[in-house]
Amino acid sequence: MTSSASFTATLIAGTAGSLDSALLDRARAILPSPAAAPVWLDLGRAADIPFSASADIDQRALAESLRGAAPGVDAVVQPSAGRRKKLFLADMDSTMIGQECIDELADYAGLKAHVAAITERAMRGEIAFEPALRERVALLEGLKVSVIDEVLRDRIRLTPGAQALVRTMRANGAHTALVSGGFTLFTDRVAAMIGFNENRANSLTVIDGHKLAGTVAEPIFGRDAKRAALLELRQEFGLTKDQTMAVGDGANDLDMIAEAGIGVAYHAKPKVAAAAPVRIEHGDLTALLYIQGYRRDEFVAG
Repeated sequence: MTSSASFTATLIAGTAGSLDSALLDRARAILPSPAAAPVWLDLGRAADIPFSASADIDQRALAESLRGAAPGVDAVVQPSAGRRKKLFLADMDSTMIGQECIDELADYAGLKAHVAAITERAMRGEIAFEPALRERVALLEGLKVSVIDEVLRDRIRLTPGAQALVRTMRANGAHTALVSGGFTLFTDRVAAMIGFNENRANSLTVIDGHKLAGTVAEPIFGRDAKRAALLELRQEFGLTKDQTMAVGDGANDLDMIAEAGIGVAYHAKPKVAAAAPVRIEHGDLTALLYIQGYRRDEFVAG
């Protein structure tokens, strides 16, 4: 006989939508043994519905059913215990920021469309990340390093909710790391703007202190390295898998997402969204706080 367990379904309205009592009633009708009333995390925006079910319930399938009943709403089903995580790893490009840094750099070399096409294929998992990165970096040879300052100032924008997510988790004792297949010349600055404890990424080779050489230091920090960083930090802080969270959007995030206690595909490429245990398609990054049971009034402002 399968034992019963306590679960929580979290519903989060997209930035253009809202939750109401009728929608929550539809969600409760889908859940086995739901609580009598939802728990509001943010009135009209996010709510928890506790419920009981067999311990081996298909959490992902149940979340899909909830999404089907509530278009434009993100739904996550997970065990009720241990929702607040102590280690958080996040991708940078198209996750914590809205852009792909290498594509913006390539624009200064007149090659944005060409480089962006390679980036898209790599993030979709259609081509291997490492050779694709070497190919794109080679096209940047001779570009002035000062261009990076211009890109950061004029083109890079933090994803809504990024600062609140990281700063709230840190205020509650979590260690946070920005892990990127991009470059430290960007991650050092972006991590500081958002509030991460640390960042890890690739190093671009610079000639005479002011020009890009068109090469990247080996070994390349990519899919395997992101997973390895999660395992290393988990061991360093003496945490279990269940105490960790990771988020990303591209194929090089898949192993990190799979290794985390909660692995989140955020507005992700189809291959990633299909594989990740949790996906956020409508909300901003504060959705990752609601998933952990944080109320809006607990958020630390950016």
